[in-house]
Amino acid sequence: MADHATGLPNPPPFDPEAIPEAATLSRGGLALRLEWRDGLAATLPAERLRLRCRCAWCTRDRVENRFPTSFGDIVVTKIEPMGGYAVHIGFSDGHARGIFPWSYLRALAAEAPPAALQAA
Repeated sequence: MADHATGLPNPPPFDPEAIPEAATLSRGGLALRLEWRDGLAATLPAERLRLRCRCAWCTRDRVENRFPTSFGDIVVTKIEPMGGYAVHIGFSDGHARGIFPWSYLRALAAEAPPAALQAA
């Protein structure tokens, strides 16, 4: 059943508060800047996003101890919305399987080092 005021299913299948007001990819794709209505803002470096990909391939490589510990000169090459609840991120190493829900990106922002976090 939908909420007539918002048009979202009641309750929505995702946390609407996790959806940022702004998502900006830096020039050259080095970082993704996210800002939320509650004032939380964070800049997530491309390498951190690549290291935290939860796709099946990356998960398997972690289980098999084959996942890299760093991705040196990695950049984000594309970012596409996924149904309002997530974004699909592609990287310069050709990896483009990761779907990053907004709630997951908000959690990554909350655990970002102080220099990357900023409350308005």
